[in-house]
Amino acid sequence: MDLYEYQARDLFEKYEVPVLAGIVADTPEEVRAAAEKIGGVVVVKAQVKTGGRGKAGGVKVAKTPDEAYEAAQAILGLDIKGHVVKRVMVAQGARIDKEYYFSVLLDRANRSYLSLCSVEGGMEIEELAVERPEALARVAVDPLQGIDKQKAVEIAQAAGFGEDLVDKVSDVFVKLFNVYKGEDATLVEVNPLVLTEEGDVIALDGKVSLDENADFRHPGHELLEDKAAADPLEAKAKANDLNYVKLDGEVGVIGNGAGLVMSTLDVVAYAGENHGGVKPANFLDIGGGASAEVMAAGLDVILGDPQVKSVFVNVFGGITACDAVAKGIVGALAELGSSASKPLVVRLDGNKVEEGRAILRDANHPLVTLAETMDEGADKAAELANA
Repeated sequence: MDLYEYQARDLFEKYEVPVLAGIVADTPEEVRAAAEKIGGVVVVKAQVKTGGRGKAGGVKVAKTPDEAYEAAQAILGLDIKGHVVKRVMVAQGARIDKEYYFSVLLDRANRSYLSLCSVEGGMEIEELAVERPEALARVAVDPLQGIDKQKAVEIAQAAGFGEDLVDKVSDVFVKLFNVYKGEDATLVEVNPLVLTEEGDVIALDGKVSLDENADFRHPGHELLEDKAAADPLEAKAKANDLNYVKLDGEVGVIGNGAGLVMSTLDVVAYAGENHGGVKPANFLDIGGGASAEVMAAGLDVILGDPQVKSVFVNVFGGITACDAVAKGIVGALAELGSSASKPLVVRLDGNKVEEGRAILRDANHPLVTLAETMDEGADKAAELANA
């Protein structure tokens, strides 16, 4: 789960990371009141879970409460990369001398943690990594050791901080790692981490991603979730414990096992090149031991996506046999009734494959087409989506 900036700021404050005052507001009137309370120069910042807010006009400096009110009028309702601004944070202004970058994240490839750090913060870190990779220090972090003072000093020196700043910034690095570890995060990022003209090191903008697999250790994390902003399909999938990720294509994909689903996405994308360039619409893994009920829940989610034009069900029967999967498909279509109006291509293989195919043939549903192979099924689903 990705947090909003104001939520990351509050977590930082909890772990004694130096931050500036910040108040969230939903209306221009609330913004004016917040600016009056904070006093002095403030920054009105759009709260959306995407980058590029400044370039899109979602961050404005205000010298007076009236200017803050006007900034809020301009920002609230703004569309930033498909995210409509419904809330802003009024942040205390800072006299910035220098901007830095720091993050600690989960390095899946190496099954470890990784810290990225640079004395050139403020810009898109992806651009810096490509254009000037030597300016971005990459320091491996042992999960069992974490970032203590010694490791933090190593990171600061690798990033090129002067000796006069190493001690000061390394203290902040340790506290930021405490956020990472204490909240079971997969990412804690500060861009920029600033040195003020007064000589203070402050986390000016934070990004935090939490590992939802650790929610059982953090009951308070549920309160951080913005359920109103959640995609309704993703929310429905989550409620049914489905591994679902929405994509931008037209062919809905259901499979059992992450590896099979990933390969199915590739095959569908390849087949789509011959049928108008259609692409996969989602990733949906119903699991190796999926029941008929889970298959029905998966179909309900995908058929509810208006972007989907056809569905490819690709299942290899194992723990759950193909006949149970077939019953799930037939039952789901019966339950959905007239709301199920999109063609389904079904490829079954493995345990009790003949029984499963027989169930689908006997049902003779007008929306269902059987395919013998994965390639054949992907091609047919792409053809139907393009039609």
